[in-house]
Amino acid sequence: MASTVPVVIYPPDGDGGRRVRVDGTILGLAYSVKDVAAFLQEAGLQEYDEMDVVRSSLIEWRGGGADVWVQ
Repeated sequence: MASTVPVVIYPPDGDGGRRVRVDGTILGLAYSVKDVAAFLQEAGLQEYDEMDVVRSSLIEWRGGGADVWVQ
């Protein structure tokens, strides 16, 4: 089933990177909340910072929340 949330952060891979998908497009691998914020800013959400990433209901965290970066 496809997510109805516009931002999806996938479970960490073997290196701790998590794929970041925004509106169906994979933007890249994030290795921290700061990386996720940077991807969102590049996608047009310039006001998003690390705290917004942690608290936002626009983000679906799969395989663990914002504090999970290793498998």
